[in-house]
Amino acid sequence: MTIVTRFAPSPTGYLHIGGARTALFSWLLAKSQGGTFRLRVEDTDRERSTKEATDAIIEAMAWLDLAAEGSAVFQSERFDLYNSFIDQLLATGRAYWCRCTPDEVEAMREKARAEGRKPKYDGRCRELGLEPGAGRPDGRPDGWVVRFKGPQDGVTAFDDMVKGPTAVQNAELDDMILRRSDGAPTYNLAVVVDDHAMGVTHVLRGDDHVANTPRQILLYQALGWDVPRFGHVPMILGPDKAKLSKRHGALSVMEYKKLGYLPEALVNYLVRLGWSHGDQEIFSREELIRLFSTDNLGNSPSVFDLKKLEWLNAHYIKESTPQRLAALLPEFLGEAGSLDGLNLDPAYLAGIMPLLQPRAKTLVEMADMARFFLLPTAALVYDDKAVADQLKPEARALLAELLPIYESATDYGDHTALEAATQAFLDERGLKFKAVAQPLRVALTGKTASPGLFETMGVLGKNESLARIKRALAL
Repeated sequence: MTIVTRFAPSPTGYLHIGGARTALFSWLLAKSQGGTFRLRVEDTDRERSTKEATDAIIEAMAWLDLAAEGSAVFQSERFDLYNSFIDQLLATGRAYWCRCTPDEVEAMREKARAEGRKPKYDGRCRELGLEPGAGRPDGRPDGWVVRFKGPQDGVTAFDDMVKGPTAVQNAELDDMILRRSDGAPTYNLAVVVDDHAMGVTHVLRGDDHVANTPRQILLYQALGWDVPRFGHVPMILGPDKAKLSKRHGALSVMEYKKLGYLPEALVNYLVRLGWSHGDQEIFSREELIRLFSTDNLGNSPSVFDLKKLEWLNAHYIKESTPQRLAALLPEFLGEAGSLDGLNLDPAYLAGIMPLLQPRAKTLVEMADMARFFLLPTAALVYDDKAVADQLKPEARALLAELLPIYESATDYGDHTALEAATQAFLDERGLKFKAVAQPLRVALTGKTASPGLFETMGVLGKNESLARIKRALAL
């Protein structure tokens, strides 16, 4: 059997962390078995579904490299298909028309609650043999619905890929609505028809769908179709063990891109929210495909930890090539300020990256660290406090004495020679390196934090380094 999995988001909003993790697990299950991963857009909510959200979901999946195979399926285009199978269930006696109003159904449920029974529809139209009459162009009476005629005894059981053996008494289940009074099919019916039509063999989804699974299994059986395997992954919680919310970091996937996270870092982080392989924390894409198994999916909620995501992102920044980071950085420089006057030559940017990679946790931080490298001397902004604290008269005097030494240096690419010349200057005067370190740093960068001084001078080059020191002395 060829495994087919799917991800089925509703485009009523953007792709968030929980949905991205579900998509990732489904993608890995297919890829680990040489199978196929499909995308279905469940856009039957016509009022809340938007093309913008649909496009954003597809964009986010592409950024995470979870692109589906084949064309996406849109439920809004398949109402005729769904209704044809509802009509089939009516014809075979596995569904029936129900004329009960919503108020009447609610009264049934209230009565059941008061008597200590499970609140559900009491089946009063189940054996009436109601037929649609005149009154609407499609022959369906206003206010009537179609309900599934479920079994009244026995058990519906399945072996959940995550939770293990699961069963429910059929007597506990409602005769669910298949077609609403407006003619629209309901979620459970549409999902079953689509998963069968798409050839889905394994369904991994959030555990908020556990209650739907027995109902869907009964529909598969009523239609004479093979039942796929189901697995339900637990939810993601915030650090306070409450439901994950924006205050915990429950942002859309593309917001994490804007915050400067790399896609491989987010994928690596998401996969460890509920799946493990021993104590290993860092996985390449190839390792994930090779090692993934639903046997290692946890049955307890996972806790979202932004610090761990930052740690992973810092790791992947260190592992990236300077050329790749140089290509990504202009976007983040533009988000933080104007690009006017910045030296964005790709080779120059790539030369800066090794100085920043050990220090940055995100690309936003990297862009902030890089800006002083890219500005011309005349545009460099000096922090007033840094100037007041570090460029005092005695420090300026030392920099003025150092200037001829730096002017005579010929190879700024050899930062060790610059460092040795500076140390010799200090040794002659019996001074420690700290006597010039911060004054020189402020002169070169405008602030008190930067990569290594002489590596910085090597990247800036001789002309730019000298110009900055002279400008600092003239402040």
